[in-house]
This record gives sequence, structure tokens and C-alpha cells, in this order.
Amino acid sequence: MTTLEKTVAIETTALAQLDKDGRLLNAVLKAPTTKPGRFGFRGDIALKFQTQVADEKRPPDFSIEQVLTIVNDGEATIPVLVGYIHSLAYLETAVEVLKTLLQPNGKYFMFCNNIDLLAKYRIKMGDVTFYVLPCDESTVWKEMLDLLSIDKNDIKKLDTAGKLDYVLDAAKEFSESYELIPYADALAKMEPVKNRNENRPV
Repeated sequence: MTTLEKTVAIETTALAQLDKDGRLLNAVLKAPTTKPGRFGFRGDIALKFQTQVADEKRPPDFSIEQVLTIVNDGEATIPVLVGYIHSLAYLETAVEVLKTLLQPNGKYFMFCNNIDLLAKYRIKMGDVTFYVLPCDESTVWKEMLDLLSIDKNDIKKLDTAGKLDYVLDAAKEFSESYELIPYADALAKMEPVKNRNENRPV
């Protein structure tokens, strides 16, 4: 990068308010990517905060976890976002938190723990459509590589930002026409939320 090139800052992107509100947590990447004018984030987006007692910093009640997203300098909306929610019921809160940042023609993927492992569908929330997919004992990153038929050898020489660019550029072209179902129907079908600590050593 030459010194003449402008480095994009989070303050001039659609992630600015989320960052200001302290919602961008556990960042693996929170920096400009390899594409000019683009900023990338890999981490969690807090959806519901716990009540804070005095100065005690508590983790959020729940978040969109393992988030993969890119935003462009000077643009008010997020073009593509991937994440994991532990319960499909959290999708409504996710939309409330992100509502002004999502666009009707954006690509949004939400992996979820408590839906049928064979389920793949689309849910429309207002004018925004989500691809909703199962994820159990895997990672969003691995699931996206599988979904997009990306061989990990194709990206192994890239750095973290380069890998994010590669995968999310492919995600922007994704257009499977999974069954479109109402959110209420999807909620009616959802399974009990699994206890994540069940099999963990104490």
C-alpha cells in the first residue's frame, strides 16, 4: 500500500454505530481488508446485554457469533454478513439491532443450532431475506467453505483479511432458491436449544 492510498476507518463504514455501542466483540479481524475502501470484521455482534452492576463488565446474554462481514467506506449498509445464533428465536433481535444496516439486495446467512440438521430455507424479515442453515459442532467458517464449494487449499496462502475477502466475495454471488418460509412457521418447527456446556468438563 502506498502512503497516498487512504486507509478505510471503521468510523466511516456501516459498522461505526455497532462499534460505538460496544457490540463488536471477540474480534479475530477488525481492520481494512485487501480490497481498497473495504473494512472487514470477524468476531461477535452482541445482541442483548446483561444488566451491568457498577463497573462490572458482563458478557452479553446472547450474540451473533462467528460473524464474517465486510463493509465499504462511506456506505451506510452491510452488503454481506454471515453469523451463528444459538437459537432461531434470536433472529428477531438480530434484525432489530441491525435493521438500519441491512439492505433488500444484501446477502445474509444465519447458521442456527436448533433447527433440523437437513433444513435449509430462506426467511424474509421485512424487506430483508436471510438464508437460514443448520450448524451443530462445526464452525461458520467451515460451513461457508462447504456451502460455497471453496477448497481450503485455494485460500491457505492468503492472510486473514484476504481469506475473508475471498469467501465473502463468493458469498455475494450465492443465489440458491431455498424454500421461502414465514418466520412464525420456522419458529414453530425449531427444536429445543442445546445446552452448550453439557459435554464440557467442569
